[in-house]
Amino acid sequence: NWERAAMIKALPVAGDVAAGEAFLKELTPYIWRKYLDYAAIADVHSIKRQIHAHKGHGEIAVHGHDLKLGRGGIREIEFFVQTQQLIAGGRAPDLRGRATVPMLAQLAERGWIKPETRDSLAREYWFLRDLEHRVQMVADAQTHTLPEDEEGLLRVALMAGYSDTKNFAEAVRASLQAVESHYSALFETAPQLSTGIGNLVFTGDKDDPGTLETMAKLGFARPSDICRVIRTWHFGRYKATQSSEARERLTEITPALLKAFGAAKDADDAILRFDEFLSGLPSGIQLFSLLNSNPALLDLLVLIMGSAPRLAEIIARKPHVFDGLLDPAIYRDTPTREYLSERLVAFLHNVSVYEEVLDRLRIFGAEQKFLIGVRVLTGAIQPQTAERALSDLADILLQESLAAVTREFEAKHGKVKGGVTAILGMGKLGSRELTAGSDIDLILLYDHADDEESDGERPLAPSTYFMRLTQRLIAAISAPTAEGTLYEVDLRLRPSGNKGPVATRFSAFSEYQRKDAWSWEHMALSRARVVAGPGEFAGKISSEISSILSLPRDKTKVAKEVREMRALIGEEKPPKGIWDFKLMPGGLIDLEFLAQYAAITGQSGTAAVETSMALSRLKIEGLEEDARAELAAAHLLFSNLTQVLRLCLKDEPADGDLPQGLSEIMCRLSGLPDAATLAAHVKDTARRVREIFDRTLR
Repeated sequence: NWERAAMIKALPVAGDVAAGEAFLKELTPYIWRKYLDYAAIADVHSIKRQIHAHKGHGEIAVHGHDLKLGRGGIREIEFFVQTQQLIAGGRAPDLRGRATVPMLAQLAERGWIKPETRDSLAREYWFLRDLEHRVQMVADAQTHTLPEDEEGLLRVALMAGYSDTKNFAEAVRASLQAVESHYSALFETAPQLSTGIGNLVFTGDKDDPGTLETMAKLGFARPSDICRVIRTWHFGRYKATQSSEARERLTEITPALLKAFGAAKDADDAILRFDEFLSGLPSGIQLFSLLNSNPALLDLLVLIMGSAPRLAEIIARKPHVFDGLLDPAIYRDTPTREYLSERLVAFLHNVSVYEEVLDRLRIFGAEQKFLIGVRVLTGAIQPQTAERALSDLADILLQESLAAVTREFEAKHGKVKGGVTAILGMGKLGSRELTAGSDIDLILLYDHADDEESDGERPLAPSTYFMRLTQRLIAAISAPTAEGTLYEVDLRLRPSGNKGPVATRFSAFSEYQRKDAWSWEHMALSRARVVAGPGEFAGKISSEISSILSLPRDKTKVAKEVREMRALIGEEKPPKGIWDFKLMPGGLIDLEFLAQYAAITGQSGTAAVETSMALSRLKIEGLEEDARAELAAAHLLFSNLTQVLRLCLKDEPADGDLPQGLSEIMCRLSGLPDAATLAAHVKDTARRVREIFDRTLR
């Protein structure tokens, strides 16, 4: 924080000034935090105490007093201003000025300090600066210390317009004491446990009546139960609260914590989820400091615990995912493929043991999914950005998994001559539309030169070799380890469905798709994308898929089959309610079927696998421009809302049964004022999509 404070005054003065300005611009989010940063108060005061201890400036004494670093000196005025700039400057750009006295005026204007404080500190600042100049003129040196001898002090007093040292000393002492009193008011008050919200006492083993009353006022339905939980924290029964420093910091944030949780819709359940999270933490100092220094993070934690049970369960089960929030660039950096790849390479550095690689992939995957979700919850990225990020993350995790499995498998069984393997992503993985809770649809394709066995110490025939390699890959991805699973894997879209082999030779795949595949399988193939495998083989697969999708088809026959498929889904899987954006009539399945129908009947204006792009460029005969725009807008709306629902909940909620925080996020994303208006808009949008679906596939 002292470096942050120092950079407030930074100004490019020579050389490449533009480069200097660019550097300061780059530092902006570091100096000026997005949220109110009250932790700076304690930290900066700690620095000031260290200065006193190091320099021996413990008391106010005129003879030999350091006008800059001593008690009541110039540095205390600067720290007084800069600390409040650090606290509030993130939200108030007009508090980012370099000069001390003008910033006193701005702080007063914004109500951070009283006008009399502004006037007093400005007056003492110039008084002390004048004395500093005089001391330096006498010594002709960079010094800030008043003379210790009487003669030297008299010389400075006379220069300052005083007739003797007695009156001068009184004026200096009054000035220093005035500064110290303002500084102490800001820095040296003990933290108030109640912070004005009432009694909060968690000592002993019985409930304090005043505390129960306060807890009830804050919004807790079962105050006694919650008090018992909080006493568990303060008694150090969890690893996170065993150290005295951790409990001290927890005590400081407890009022804010309870106030924030009390404001949640389901306050009791929310704080119990937080308790479960706390019980799994190996250490609490870092978390409590983080919450103390970033009130918005506390709000985020409450939002997760109260409105996103799925995320709350993740951090309760895997507390280490929360560590990612300590990265100061978390909200600034978009999780692009390059961003994720760089971090995964660093995370896997020097890890070679197969089991450890698989665990590392699971840890990295869980943390990044969580951080992508947090970015969506806080509005740092849009849900469609999260779709792409989650898909990119799956791609690189699958690539690393395939590489690790192949290395391990080849160590025992060697290689098949000319053998190549590729993972074909299907469904939402193929179309780069993964949600937080998506499983992944895969087809594993392979090829080889001839039918010779592999060349390892335990040779296998090619078909057996690739079958076992695929089984090993599926286990590497979906089998639970101490770190959980990477993804649930769905192989039902492979040729011959559940009855067929888990791995398919390229020639067999091609023959099946050209001769035996149903229309729905070709529709699924329109979203297929090679996500892992050597470039030449990937290109060969992609080219063959394009060729298969370009085969001539009877549009009327395909349209009839699509209608029948949609009707069958409607019968077997009816929607669970208004928020079931996938299954409801006019929902995501209708939109995806339209895009896929167009793709296999030569009526798509793009070769892209993304549904949103395909809908916006449909070339279906009789489909108006306005209808295309409506379809694309509906897909964006439903995809965004689905992404948030999957992020926060494990199942679709019943009609009208949305957690408060989740409802607000969904309304924010759709630009609508409340859940009732959003529900009406969803119904109207779905009705229009179903009309277009029926008309197009008539």
